[in-house]
Amino acid sequence: MFFPVFDGMGWALFGAALAAGLAGAGSAIGVGIAGNAGNGVLSEKPDLFGKVLVLQALPGTQGIYGFLVAVLMLVKLQWITGNPISLTVEQGLLYFAAAMPIAIGGLISGIYQGKVAASSILMTGKRPELSTRGITMTALVETYAILALLVSILMWTQLQG
Repeated sequence: MFFPVFDGMGWALFGAALAAGLAGAGSAIGVGIAGNAGNGVLSEKPDLFGKVLVLQALPGTQGIYGFLVAVLMLVKLQWITGNPISLTVEQGLLYFAAAMPIAIGGLISGIYQGKVAASSILMTGKRPELSTRGITMTALVETYAILALLVSILMWTQLQG
């Protein structure tokens, strides 16, 4: 066994923590990357704040998706109520596996969405009329975060407690 100290609940909680933590880290990094570009543009063109803010905020959704999956898991585990269910190691590993799509997908897509958002912010700084194209390009990366979220939720619906 990889981590013999983990029982079933330990694996399930580890998965929930990674879903929230890694997807949240991807969002934080992505929003930070976009924010760096946004500050540069806004120092010269403060009137573009609204357009820049939308682009900077887009990479933040992955963290929300990871948080959602973590909360769904904690509810199903009855961890929040203080009366957690009992899980075998195999069941715990299934919870862990269900968390991995959004954990990994959220981390990677959040970072790359931040990079696309940063480029879109720079484009908006030069040609403000093209900001919606930048939003579209940035939103394309979101597709893969949504797919990861859907896979995690579909796997979660099949979990037994």
